[in-house]
Amino acid sequence: MADSFMATWVYTDIVKDHFMNPRNIWNKDEDWEPDAFGEVGSLACGDQMRVGIKVRNNIIYDIRWLTYGCASAIASTSMMSEMVKGMTLEEAYHITPDMITKALGGLPEHKFHCSVLGDKALRAAIDSYLEKNNLPNPYKKSIATIVCECRGVTDQQIEELVKTDKATTLEQLQELTGFGTGCGKCKEKVAHLFEEMRHIYGKS
Repeated sequence: MADSFMATWVYTDIVKDHFMNPRNIWNKDEDWEPDAFGEVGSLACGDQMRVGIKVRNNIIYDIRWLTYGCASAIASTSMMSEMVKGMTLEEAYHITPDMITKALGGLPEHKFHCSVLGDKALRAAIDSYLEKNNLPNPYKKSIATIVCECRGVTDQQIEELVKTDKATTLEQLQELTGFGTGCGKCKEKVAHLFEEMRHIYGKS
């Protein structure tokens, strides 16, 4: 039983490599200016992530990142930065924590949330790039997942409301979206997602 428990704490060789030799770190002494950047998290919560991108012909041809986080956050973002080079904005926008974790050969279950930081910061950078260049952003809707079927509330709606401080409590979120006022099956899922987003955007 003890051996099984300890096994869940072991990092793969790929994770160790990306932690010890992270790729594409944003060196402030380097003369590197991004076309856009995104930032998520908060030092108050222990994790903060910034991702900068350079784009040419709708392709991410260069990327840099900075983080104040754990080994899993560093390794995940390093791997993500390698994966998205050469991708279109649409392809990069659809990179998921699952994809990053699989490329790393897995992460301890209690560290999975760390792989979300790079993914969120990358999407924020792409959002910023499209907005700065007055380009349409069809990607947000394409990744939205309905979490309350009765009221059609999506995870993207919840994320935006938390990010912009329009919903600082579950009660406010319910008033704005109506989640849980139908069958009520979504309440636990929404509460978990709400707390996750508050952590990611440094609201808790």
